[in-house]
Amino acid sequence: MASNSTRLKVIALYKELHRLGREYPDPAYNFHGKLRGLFEKNKHLTDEQDIERAIKLGEYIRNETLALYSLRKYRHLKRMYSTERQTPSRSFSAP
Repeated sequence: MASNSTRLKVIALYKELHRLGREYPDPAYNFHGKLRGLFEKNKHLTDEQDIERAIKLGEYIRNETLALYSLRKYRHLKRMYSTERQTPSRSFSAP
């Protein structure tokens, strides 16, 4: 059976992923439904190595989701500033 510290890690990971899913860019993806399904699929695990492997997968998903959000913010900023700076630059010639 899993230790109490492992259980707390799993619950904390689930809460963090659930909070991240609130801002998921594609509402048709059903982030929360898939998240719940993955955690329910692994609730029968009792071996410590299997549980740690599942936790590592959850952390990977967390990191990829954070990277997706950063990329989305970067693309938004790039779109905002690239349209404002479309003016041609002046070149000055020496007399």
